[in-house]
Amino acid sequence: MMDIIKKAAPERGLFVPGSSLFARPVSLQRDKFVINDGAQSIKLRGGPYHFDKLELLIRTEEKITAFTTETDKAREWALADGCIEDLDDIIFKLTSKAAEKIFGNLSPPLLMGVVNTTPDSFYDGGKYLDVKSAISKAHGLIAAGADIIDIGGESSKPGAVPVGAKEEIERVIPVIKEVVGFGVPISIDTKKPSVMEAAITAGASIVNDITALSGDPRSIDLLKELDVPVILMHMQGSPVDMQNKPYYEFAPLDIFEYLRHRIRTCLEAGLSKSNLIVDPGIGFGKNLDHNTAILHRLSLFHGLGVPIALGVSRKSFIAVLSEGEISEQRLPGSLAMAIWAYNQAVQIVRVHDVAETKQALKIYKAIVDDGY
Repeated sequence: MMDIIKKAAPERGLFVPGSSLFARPVSLQRDKFVINDGAQSIKLRGGPYHFDKLELLIRTEEKITAFTTETDKAREWALADGCIEDLDDIIFKLTSKAAEKIFGNLSPPLLMGVVNTTPDSFYDGGKYLDVKSAISKAHGLIAAGADIIDIGGESSKPGAVPVGAKEEIERVIPVIKEVVGFGVPISIDTKKPSVMEAAITAGASIVNDITALSGDPRSIDLLKELDVPVILMHMQGSPVDMQNKPYYEFAPLDIFEYLRHRIRTCLEAGLSKSNLIVDPGIGFGKNLDHNTAILHRLSLFHGLGVPIALGVSRKSFIAVLSEGEISEQRLPGSLAMAIWAYNQAVQIVRVHDVAETKQALKIYKAIVDDGY
């Protein structure tokens, strides 16, 4: 993994031919905490968060150099170093008001409740195999405050064995047909175009694809035709082999570049930008260092100009960071990650425990936001 050379202040000559520039908004603050002390405060994508500083990362083939400075000083440096167009493009994406279809009248962060109709998912595999239990689970998540229900019929845990499209459809479609009447948007968690189409026909309105529409060449054309929101997730490898020594030069930037490429591919194919969402794919072809590096620089992904979805609920890296707890004992770590996601202005948080997450966020917001 490539090391980062941190500078205390901007220096001339860091951006050389062949360099790539990245910018991460830091010191994110909610509206009511913004104090005009002379620094230029910028609204993040038209939402309730502001920032007045950027961490700039300059990547060459040999190294990554980083420094943090006020936004106006970052522009002064970029102008002098010949990369002002690159920086202004990022700032434009950071500040363009969101117009995503997925939100409707809802205010982020949205809680996406998980319903796995699989025998082998890492946390709740086998619990909701029959239609009645899956419907009951979805109803409970909605009653607890879920904004979206994500229904999946194929496990994507490390080492999971793929299932055929026919079996996947048989698992999810009866559930979707019943849950659609509950009045909450349904997401179909699949990488197969035939499952996507069947699910949307049955009433789902969002596609959640762990391959970022790269798993099947037919997927992008289908999504253009369906015209529904799609979550483009990053995964290195496949569930069968993704945890077999994953490697990145620097995970946050590598994944940013991959997702930027997938967004560009989707736009060139005719998909609407207002339908695109990205997910850095925590735990999908990443070790502990990769996961923590991505989470530390999570706000970097706002520079892609589309909403961020994040799924960290009950995942094994929580146990590695803690005391090796089994998935049933990882709720506290999952709640900590939901609060971190909130502080990083993540728009969609995918969780197994909606009631607990909603309560944790409500109390945190009451103390931090309303208690000022």
